[in-house]
Amino acid sequence: MNTSPALQGDEAAIKACTISRDVQNFDLLIEDMEAELGENWGDLSFEDAAVFLTQPEGASLEFVAIAIDEGDEPNLGMVGELIKTAAKRKVKVIVIAEEVSPVALHQLLKLGAQEFVPYPLPEGALHDAIGRLRAPVHSFEQEDGPKTKAMGDKNGIVLAVHGMAGGVGATTLAVNLAWELATMQKKSSIKVCLLDLDLQFGSTATYLDMQRKDSVFELLSDTASMDNDSFLQAMQVHEGILHVLTAPPDILPLDLIGPEDVDRIVTAARTNFDYVIVDMPRTVVVWTETVLNASDVYIVPMEIDMRSAQNTLKMVRALKTEDLPVEKLRYALNRAPGGLDLSGKSRVKRLAESLDIKLELLLPDGGKQVMECGDQGMALAEVAGKNPLRKEIQKLAASIHASSQALAQARQ
Repeated sequence: MNTSPALQGDEAAIKACTISRDVQNFDLLIEDMEAELGENWGDLSFEDAAVFLTQPEGASLEFVAIAIDEGDEPNLGMVGELIKTAAKRKVKVIVIAEEVSPVALHQLLKLGAQEFVPYPLPEGALHDAIGRLRAPVHSFEQEDGPKTKAMGDKNGIVLAVHGMAGGVGATTLAVNLAWELATMQKKSSIKVCLLDLDLQFGSTATYLDMQRKDSVFELLSDTASMDNDSFLQAMQVHEGILHVLTAPPDILPLDLIGPEDVDRIVTAARTNFDYVIVDMPRTVVVWTETVLNASDVYIVPMEIDMRSAQNTLKMVRALKTEDLPVEKLRYALNRAPGGLDLSGKSRVKRLAESLDIKLELLLPDGGKQVMECGDQGMALAEVAGKNPLRKEIQKLAASIHASSQALAQARQ
């Protein structure tokens, strides 16, 4: 059997291969592969790829692009084996998928695929995916912890996100804001961490396809003994870039940790990262004040509904009663009406006036893609770069970074 790739050029120059049932079903992929690699790529069927990847020539590939559609779902076991084989040979994998269920994609990504790109291919999507594969891994990444010890010499910006009601998109905002800050500059050394302090139902691990580690519970149980190394070892790294302290694997009482514990955790994060995003539980607890005082900005997502309005009033009243810094609150309206929805814009104005607040951030409805990205365990920018919600969060991240840079220069 001939197991060599169907060559577009000299076999020795082949850098990558497409793998599919029939590559002619993915004509846009052919065009993009030619644009990226010229003639230095080949094509294999699933059966031939299973053999080729075990040969010496297979290990020399930079990456493979596995293209599948709904007709391939019955054969996902074979596709999964190809991904595992490629991972063993240290060949990176991009999955190109058309109308494949999120559950199936999630399984393939867990088996070792590094990138997912939807088909039909969005403009520049394959180029961006290949760029991420080629990007150097950021410092102190390792499977079980940091590669190098943290220096603890930073004074990072702390941004907390506290939803005013269930389903208002607080975790979606926290996860994607953290990712946008971490990937803002391709060659920069910006370091970002995401702290999931919802000890009971925190879902950042789900949104970023991470395991909930027992080491998180061990860290929370004894923060007095925590140092920079143990703090970083309890974290995981998404795509070699974003450091995440997930929620514990089991439901824990919110008073498991107290103000001193939270202060130690936020301080450790602040001194080792440029930006710290804190995903808060919806419930106000004894250490909410600690995070509020430590935060540079406390983002409050809400929606145009009575429950959000009532809860926001309660929150503001409670902070003022305790003489806490209510001025740190920045109100974000999720699923805000579009520019042509005059009735909706009128409702937004009345909401802000009735609450005596300023809605500084209007987040559009990201639609079905938001849920799909959560199911796939990836940030919006990774698979839905043109999504309107992603673009707005990207603008927010750029504004935050510009403000912090200006402040840093003013202090010099």
